Amino acid sequence: MNDATLTLEQYKGALQTKRSSIRRKVLKGPFLERIGAWLFFGGVLLTLYRGWVDRDDLSRTAESGLGYALGIIGGVLMLMLLLYPLRKRARFMQRLGPVKWWFRSHMILGIVGPMCILFHCSFHLGALNSNVSLLCMTLVTTSGLIGRYFYSKIHYGLYGRKATLQELLQDTSIFKSILDTALSFAPHHRETLQVVERDALSRQRSILSGMMNVIFFNVQSYWISLSLRRPLKKALLNEMQKHGANRHEIHKQLREQRQQLGEYLATLRKLNQLSFYERLFSLWHVLHFPLFLMLVVSGIVHVIAVHLY
Repeated sequence: MNDATLTLEQYKGALQTKRSSIRRKVLKGPFLERIGAWLFFGGVLLTLYRGWVDRDDLSRTAESGLGYALGIIGGVLMLMLLLYPLRKRARFMQRLGPVKWWFRSHMILGIVGPMCILFHCSFHLGALNSNVSLLCMTLVTTSGLIGRYFYSKIHYGLYGRKATLQELLQDTSIFKSILDTALSFAPHHRETLQVVERDALSRQRSILSGMMNVIFFNVQSYWISLSLRRPLKKALLNEMQKHGANRHEIHKQLREQRQQLGEYLATLRKLNQLSFYERLFSLWHVLHFPLFLMLVVSGIVHVIAVHLY
C-alpha cells in the first residue's frame, strides 16, 4: 500500500514539474525576455513620440549633418536584415551563432532602421522618389510586425522554438491529467471540458473558415472559463467542507483550480490555432520578401536621385 502511495505521489510530482515547464513554454515564455521586449518597445515609442514633437526642428535636415547620417545608418541597418535569411540558408554561416540570436537581431534592426529613416526625413514627406521609398519602408515594417505576430502563435515565447502538433497534444494531456484529478468531485464539468478539447482539434480547409474557427474557439474557451468558476467553486467548497478543511486551505485550492483550468484552456487555444497560423505564416513569407526587394530598389533609386540631382 505504501509503495502504491509513493508511486502515486511521485506521478503527481512529475506532472506538476512538467506543468511548470509547460507554463513557462506555452503561456508566458522567459520572464527576462518579456521584460526586455517591453522595455525595448517602450523606448522605441517614447523616442518616436519625441521625434514627432520635434519634427519641425530646422537644425536637423536630410541633406546634411545628423539627418544625413541617420539616413545612411537607417539604410545600412535595413540592408543588414538580409543577414538573418542568409544565416538560415547559407552554408558558410551555419556556425555563426544560434539562429534565435540572429532572428532577435533581425527584429531589432527591423525596428531601429525604419526609426532612423523617420528621423532622417523629420517625419515629413518629400520628393516623389522619397515618398515611394518611405511607403515601401512602411509596408515592409508593417508586414514584419504582422509576421512577428504570426510567428509568436506557432512558436514558444518571443524567440522560442517552433511548436508541433504532437508536443501540444502531449502538453494538453498533462494538463488534463492534473485537472481531472482536481475535478474528480465534479464529473459533469469534466464532460464539458472534453467537448471543448474535441472542438480544439477541429480543422478547417479555407483561411476564412479557419479564422472563424479560431475566433469562435477563443470566445468559447473564455466563456467556459468564466461560466465554470461559480459551479466549480460550489462543488469544491462542498467537497472540502466534508473533509473539515479550513478557510485558508479552501482559498488556496480555489486559486490552484482556477489556475489549472486557465492553463489547460490556454494550451487548447494554442493547439486550436496552430494549423491556421502556420498557413498564414507561409502566405506571409510569400508576400514579405517581394516587399523587401521593392524597398531595396526604391532605396537605391532614392540615394541615386538625391546625389545626382
